[in-house]
Amino acid sequence: MAIEHAFLPVLLGDEMNAYGMARAFYEAYGVKPLALNHTNMEKIQQSDLLTFREVPRLHIEERFVTALKAIAQEFPEKKLLLLACDEFYVKKIVEHKDELIEDFLVPYVDTTLAHQLLTRESMYELCAQFGFQYPAMHVCTVNDYEEYEMTFDYPIVIKPMNMTKYATCIFPGKKKVYIAHDKVEKDSIFHAIYKESAYRDDLMIQQYIPGEDANMCVVNAYVGQDGKAKLLAVGNPILEEHSPEGIGRYVAIMTAYNPTLMENVKTFLEAIQFHGFATFDMKYDERDGHYKLLSIELHNELSNYYVTASGYNLMQYVADDYVRGSKQPLTYVQNKHLWTIVPNGVLFKYVQNEQLIIEAKSLIRQGMATDSIFNYKDMNAKRWLNVTVDNLNFYRKYKKYFNNKGLSNS
Repeated sequence: MAIEHAFLPVLLGDEMNAYGMARAFYEAYGVKPLALNHTNMEKIQQSDLLTFREVPRLHIEERFVTALKAIAQEFPEKKLLLLACDEFYVKKIVEHKDELIEDFLVPYVDTTLAHQLLTRESMYELCAQFGFQYPAMHVCTVNDYEEYEMTFDYPIVIKPMNMTKYATCIFPGKKKVYIAHDKVEKDSIFHAIYKESAYRDDLMIQQYIPGEDANMCVVNAYVGQDGKAKLLAVGNPILEEHSPEGIGRYVAIMTAYNPTLMENVKTFLEAIQFHGFATFDMKYDERDGHYKLLSIELHNELSNYYVTASGYNLMQYVADDYVRGSKQPLTYVQNKHLWTIVPNGVLFKYVQNEQLIIEAKSLIRQGMATDSIFNYKDMNAKRWLNVTVDNLNFYRKYKKYFNNKGLSNS
């Protein structure tokens, strides 16, 4: 007999992230979230930890609120906790927060602050006031990119600012993020994007920070409705994906304890009166010994399960806060744990730091390692086949695309 729960998480967007969040909710409460998307998410349909529903045109402006209100009417007795799994749906929720709070618990800040944090220029200006450092950057438009004169040294990172629109573009040599080592490469990338594709939104040009994947750092935070930080965790990504469509995505993270970074993030979030989830992506710059802030996201990325795996269930924090009204003390995560979504064979071959490989093997031997996708407790035949094929594809992709120069700065 199915267990009835007083609340229901409703997850919007990115299927890989939705799975990790659904797993966390199920492990904490035994509840199966409702995962919604406007496309057929075959991978998570196979999971027994959630209920998937394809909602046609959910992403369309005129349809978004109407579709969600129709969902809410199906569950009049439940508290519905609305969470985005990607930036696109964060923006949609924030833009329509006033309408959605009639039917949903919405753990997001208001439009003004959200826009300030999700726009690189304004985010950097705000963060600089609190001592965060960041790489030099410039935003080019389709109208002025040909006249742009570099104001900082190569290599540079080039990244589309509107990833939702960019995702729909198809053209030769397409990548999620580009690295240009000189003017010839920069001009070639600009030409490919603006002349050979339908993309017409802005491009971010940013100074590249040298260093291997392990120089990256992610800080995950949860801030309660009362504006006080409840949980902070630091992860050291020891391996990223290097394929054109996934470059920069973390595939293995080892928890790290950095109270200075945690305190800086806590102070910042409380000072700006933030609440909800925040993900800070940074990179350690060996040239000056400082962490440089790259981005802040208001959703939990695919890798967020590293926090849950280390013993602090991120989804439990938001549910206990918004649904149960529980009092939550401040916690800085110190537990050592290894999170991954790639096979050990890939991990041990492509992590460049030998000491990190030794630590990873030790954590695996001690049972302190978790693959958030390869979940033995959620492994029917179809899902096992799908996950196994994905794991085999990782070997192929790393062999083809891995660049040991560590070109990542997403």
